[in-house]
Amino acid sequence: MNETMVCAVGRVATQPVYREMVSGPSARFRMAVTARYWDREKNTWTDGHTNFFTVWANRQLATNTAASLTVGEPVIVQGRLKVRTDVREGQSWTSADIDAVAIGHDLAWGTSAFRRAGKADTAPSPTQPEPNWETPPEGSAEPGGTHAQHPSEVAVLT
Repeated sequence: MNETMVCAVGRVATQPVYREMVSGPSARFRMAVTARYWDREKNTWTDGHTNFFTVWANRQLATNTAASLTVGEPVIVQGRLKVRTDVREGQSWTSADIDAVAIGHDLAWGTSAFRRAGKADTAPSPTQPEPNWETPPEGSAEPGGTHAQHPSEVAVLT
């Protein structure tokens, strides 16, 4: 099967949410990718359109993501692009997810110190309730989208 692999360079928009699932650790966060261009008339760099992606990490990548990333940090994410369209309350919603295979800090903006993770390392639990910013999976019985799970999740979030 062909997959669309992408490499996105942007900033962490939401604090990573870490969960222990039956299939292993899972983490997700929103990533903002803003185009910048040189405006010749103003003779300055200008921000263009911002795209937001939900980044999903599993297993050890999930644990390391939750322990390493905070809001606002520059990151590079490589993974499989998944675009979904859904109709909620008569409106069409489109979401773009990236199933990450690699996540790292963008060293063009600063330095980072690598530490090999031990097997006993676990990510901290979120201290505040997580926002509902996901598009519900197809066939969801919840029209308002009060809770959505990634299609690969097989257990109820705890």
